[in-house]
Amino acid sequence: MTQRGDAWLALTRVVAAIEAELGKVLQERHGLGLSDYRALDILSRSPNSELRMQDLAAHLGLNQSSVSRMVERLERSGLTIRDLCPDDKRGVYTVLTDEGRARLDSARPAYDTALAAALKTHDGEALLSARLNGKS
Repeated sequence: MTQRGDAWLALTRVVAAIEAELGKVLQERHGLGLSDYRALDILSRSPNSELRMQDLAAHLGLNQSSVSRMVERLERSGLTIRDLCPDDKRGVYTVLTDEGRARLDSARPAYDTALAAALKTHDGEALLSARLNGKS
C-alpha cells in the first residue's frame, strides 16, 4: 500500500472508532442512534426546522430508503413529523417537533463531551485542528 493509502486507512479507522463511541453514548444515554442525532441536528439548523426527505438524505449521505426508515422511527418517537410540500404534493418534508428539539438539546452536551474525549483518545485532535485552521 502507498503512504497515502496507509494514511487514508488510518484516518478511516479513527473516524470509525470515534463514530462507534459517539453512537454508544447517544444510544445509552438518550435512546438515539448517531444518524438519528445528526438528522435532528440538521433539521434544527434548517429554515423552519424542516427539510425535504431527499435533502435530508443528501445531508446525511444516506439513501432514500434508509432515511425513510429512520424518519419513520423518529416520527414514532414523536421527534419529527412528516408534512406534504404545499407546492408539490409529491414532496414530503420532515419537520422537527418540540419534543425532537428537546431531545437534541438534551443529547448535545453528551455528544460534545464524547466527541472531545474520542478525538483525544484516537489522536484526532491534530486532524481536526488542521481542518479548523484551514490547513490540508
